[in-house]
Amino acid sequence: MAAPGCNHPRVRVAALLIINGKVLLVRHLKDGRRYHLLPGGGVERGETLRDALIREIAEETGLIADVGRPLLLNDTVDPSGTRHLVNITFSAAVTGGQLTAASVDERIEGLDLVDPSDLDSLDLRPPIAAQLAQAIEVGDSYQATYLGPLFAEE
Repeated sequence: MAAPGCNHPRVRVAALLIINGKVLLVRHLKDGRRYHLLPGGGVERGETLRDALIREIAEETGLIADVGRPLLLNDTVDPSGTRHLVNITFSAAVTGGQLTAASVDERIEGLDLVDPSDLDSLDLRPPIAAQLAQAIEVGDSYQATYLGPLFAEE
């Protein structure tokens, strides 16, 4: 995420990966608080959105994935002004690798496969559980959607 005082938004890409009918989530623990994210992370300078997402999926999950089309776009703007993320969620499909939570990121506790109907019971960041469930239900005919600014308190 953008460092405090950063004067520009940071772009974060994420993947909706379905494995055996369940959504793959990355479980984080930060400052004693547990929350979930879709696999993904920040785009580095000179890196395409697709390449960043492939790299992040591999780093966080051990999986190789084929990145599909954008599904959701939203902003996460901290009311304090210390952080602004532009989140782009893509569809993706596993093409190889082995599921493992061997990330070097100390905030990552593990990986969870979650039934789409249980997404709304989690602290999902950004809070897009309903939209993910709808995208899964509708499938290929789901239209990419800009959700506007969404923020979850730390």
